[in-house]
Amino acid sequence: MNNLFTELENQNKQIPLAEILRPKTLEDFLGQSNVIAPNSPLLNLLKTNRLFSLIFWGTPGCGKTTLARLIASKTNANFIEISAVTSGVKDIKDAVDKAKESLRAGQKTILFIDEIHRYSKTQQDALLPHLENGTLFLIGSTTENPSFQVVPALLSRVQVVRLNSIDDDSMAQIIKKGFSYLATHYTPMECESGVLDFIINLARGDARYALNITENAYFASDLKENKKFLSVKTIEEICQQRNTRYSRQEHYDCASAFQKSLRGSDPDAAIYYLAKMIIAGEDPRFIARRLITCASEDVGNADPNALNIALNAYKAVEILGLPEGRIPLAQAVIYVARAPKSNETICAIDEALSDISNGKDFPPPMHLRDAHYKDAAKYGFGNGYIYSHSAPDIEQQFMPDELVNKKYTKS
Repeated sequence: MNNLFTELENQNKQIPLAEILRPKTLEDFLGQSNVIAPNSPLLNLLKTNRLFSLIFWGTPGCGKTTLARLIASKTNANFIEISAVTSGVKDIKDAVDKAKESLRAGQKTILFIDEIHRYSKTQQDALLPHLENGTLFLIGSTTENPSFQVVPALLSRVQVVRLNSIDDDSMAQIIKKGFSYLATHYTPMECESGVLDFIINLARGDARYALNITENAYFASDLKENKKFLSVKTIEEICQQRNTRYSRQEHYDCASAFQKSLRGSDPDAAIYYLAKMIIAGEDPRFIARRLITCASEDVGNADPNALNIALNAYKAVEILGLPEGRIPLAQAVIYVARAPKSNETICAIDEALSDISNGKDFPPPMHLRDAHYKDAAKYGFGNGYIYSHSAPDIEQQFMPDELVNKKYTKS
């Protein structure tokens, strides 16, 4: 009875085009020429038939799972695939038991863990002894920076490989394979001019998403003269608006690019990153805080009004929220980006902090010390101090004796 249910399930299963066209060999694997190329380190290691533990870090749809499967196939390894979203320590123990059985049969095992960054420290630690003694080899995939999401003990036992988003040329080849498969296995098709570029632009390096668009648009298209006619309008209606890709790593990267664009006096780039953060759903108060930091750190006293404008932008977004808050934010961004720049303020305070932290922690001169109590005079505190407003032309020492000639500011 169970076999009957399985057979019926397989008959009714609709396999996505992205799964059907998943590369079967390393030669067919597109878009990662930095990793899989003639004489690349990874390919040379695979040629020796030696396994090693890896974590693939890259954006969605860049081929992390596919590459893991191809490595297993290339090395004739037993391949166990689990997801960190739905698995735990018990699943790891089950995989270890299967790996031991495979070892007894003379076969090595690769344990592939999708979205490994979702594992807790305890779950990640459960992998360590089995990697250490060679029971199995790990290939993890993650869209998040492993330096932040994977425990150091596990990172020390794996090689992190950064996978790029699929480039446009490779994406075009992948989409054309999708067109060819659909036209061959179903009804012939014709594409409106610009469809290929439109899908590439929508997908932004995500091959899975590109093939999903291709498949859905094909079956949603009009049938004209026994041909499917694929148009940009059909794709627009299916996709509507796609949210911008914005992982935790991209949160930090975008904020960094935003502040560096402000510092570099490029208002157009700064506005672009502002828009990217707004569309991604970033808290506008976070953006405003970055703006305030830049107004003080990078503009400083070259234009003190920049800080006032940044502070007012923060108040404005608190009052208005979004979408109206985008306007005062953009106004302040353009002002701060165009303002003259000076980092004198941050350099001065950081140098002084560094001096004090590194042993140059000296008391004020005696004449500057507090004299507002009964016994101060007998200790010499305040003796000789000149009230600057009464005698502005008389010079007196304000620095500690040990730092008399020290300059923290430029003027």
